[in-house]
Amino acid sequence: MSRLIQGVIFDMDGVLVHSEPFIAEAAIQMFAEKGMAVQASEFRPFVGMGEDRFLGGVAESRGIRLDLTRDKARTYDLYLDSIHGRLKPLPGVLEFVAKCRALGLKIAVASSADSVKVEGNLHEIGLSPSTFDAIVSGSEVERKKPAPDIFLEAARRLGLDSNRCLVVEDAVAGVAAAKSAGSRCLGLTTTFAAEQLGAADWVAPDLATAPQAVLEW
Repeated sequence: MSRLIQGVIFDMDGVLVHSEPFIAEAAIQMFAEKGMAVQASEFRPFVGMGEDRFLGGVAESRGIRLDLTRDKARTYDLYLDSIHGRLKPLPGVLEFVAKCRALGLKIAVASSADSVKVEGNLHEIGLSPSTFDAIVSGSEVERKKPAPDIFLEAARRLGLDSNRCLVVEDAVAGVAAAKSAGSRCLGLTTTFAAEQLGAADWVAPDLATAPQAVLEW
């Protein structure tokens, strides 16, 4: 029997890398330059929603006025400096990507982050963007997760129906987006507890421990 699965779409943060501490560190420094001390915990409600919301949500809650274009660019400058030599792939990432390739599956990255962060992360962990058949960043879709748009666009660029794709996610909003797209979903507990990812079809700690069934349906 031939497999129904034809493609795998990876979220980035919490799936391929764990960069949230680094982007929070950079954002804290950016806010500090404005004279405002914020805590890493303040960013947690906005994880997985893209940097506009990651920064903007905290700014709104604190009543801080941002020049989002300028302040986000500054945050990315700080971020790219901070990850050099420090950012590593999460367990099983390189092996799982290689397995997808060996099985003849198309692969994509679909991240709410902007392309500068996506490409910076991939280079830092030793995965060239050319490794993937498609990369969709948050700036390329109007509606962010939990809307399904980014996964629908990734499937379109792969030339596949979204219901033939596995989405790998770590965030509650991302799992909801994957299911809304009609895709099956592997939820990783790198950011949220398993019970919070209950809508996912499978749950695992990381790609190293993903059940074999996720690539065999």
